[in-house]
Amino acid sequence: MKKNIVHFLLSAFLVVLFVPAAVHPEESIRPGETLDLKRCIAIALERHPSILGAAGGLKASESRVGQARAGYYPQVNASADYDRNSVGGTMSRTAGTVYDSYATGVSVNQTLFDFFKTSTQVKIQRLGADSSRADLEQAMSQIAYDVKKAYYGLLQARRLRDANAEAVGSYRQHLAQAKKFFEVGLKPKFDVTKAEVDLSNARLNLLKAENAMNLARLTLGNAMGLPGAPTFEIRDSLAFQPYPASLDEARKKGEERRPDLRSVRSKREAAESSVDLAKKGYFPVLTGSAGYGWSGEDFPLERGWNVGATLSVPLFSGLSTKYQTDEARANLEVLKANEDLVRQTVQLEIQQALLNLQEARDRIAVAELEVRQAAENLELARGRYGAGVGSPMEVTDALLADINAKTAHTAALYDYRLAQASLEKATGEK
Repeated sequence: MKKNIVHFLLSAFLVVLFVPAAVHPEESIRPGETLDLKRCIAIALERHPSILGAAGGLKASESRVGQARAGYYPQVNASADYDRNSVGGTMSRTAGTVYDSYATGVSVNQTLFDFFKTSTQVKIQRLGADSSRADLEQAMSQIAYDVKKAYYGLLQARRLRDANAEAVGSYRQHLAQAKKFFEVGLKPKFDVTKAEVDLSNARLNLLKAENAMNLARLTLGNAMGLPGAPTFEIRDSLAFQPYPASLDEARKKGEERRPDLRSVRSKREAAESSVDLAKKGYFPVLTGSAGYGWSGEDFPLERGWNVGATLSVPLFSGLSTKYQTDEARANLEVLKANEDLVRQTVQLEIQQALLNLQEARDRIAVAELEVRQAAENLELARGRYGAGVGSPMEVTDALLADINAKTAHTAALYDYRLAQASLEKATGEK
């Protein structure tokens, strides 16, 4: 099932390679359209340049497999030749004999046995195509992660904008209350001035939050491969939903599914085959040939044919085969080290994501409690001030604590979603 989905996506990307200019970026989404995370990822997988580049690399690798297979088939050539020759004569004006010669024919050459050089080359190129296919999946995984990060970042920015907008409303309400108390002589002018300063600061914070939200929307558009996309909205999916994960299961998934690990594994296997291919330089090659043609000085030309076989035995090549084998072995050692490094990186990313997931989950529980406590404290401060027994500083502190609690809660939700996306990427999940 997974292979069918991957092959479907790869085919779709290859089709897109031939028609990228037929659709303009702004046509992918409508102005004001509301997108969910799946839609954003789907757009990115169709549009992002890195996906198109990786798909092109896969197509080139598959073409190299066909080039290697050409060694299995006969090589057929047709030729035609015309010569005008002069024989004899001296340095004087006397010319020698001049005659024309014609030749045409068809020749066939076929490798009969090369000690499996061709089959080894085909195997190497197939492994190279497997590596390119895994590279494409890795590009897809990275783009999906970037979209998730930008998507959750926009949700975080929008929630912070809403929290700051709510704070502006609260400060405006407090200012109106302070003005009424001042007008009837219950509160000093200081309360009004203090409320006006707090409201101005809240408005300034709201402007910053709105700008951060707009920047986050641009970041998401760029992650989708649509830097010139019209203004759009996204569905809020930042709410906490438990994500079950265990270290052993995540490690197993990462070992099996991680595209960059599969890519370097294919490259290592290709390097092992390259060592075998280099060693085959010591072995002879048997080829067969046949031809049929016409040649002569006058028409009609005389017909002729030939059939033969050639055994080429390398006796001494300046030790080039030895050095090619040494190079192949050295490249193999490099790729073995790279495979170990990638495997270690995968395990590290999995452990980091799990730790971040746990830490964010714990922070969410604490932040939710702080939000409730801050809201209760704000109501108490407002009630005390409304009853004439509280100070404006109490209200200001309570409002500040309320928005800080909401900010911390939103940050914890964002970090949890980001850790979840990081774990999905680390384990090679789509």
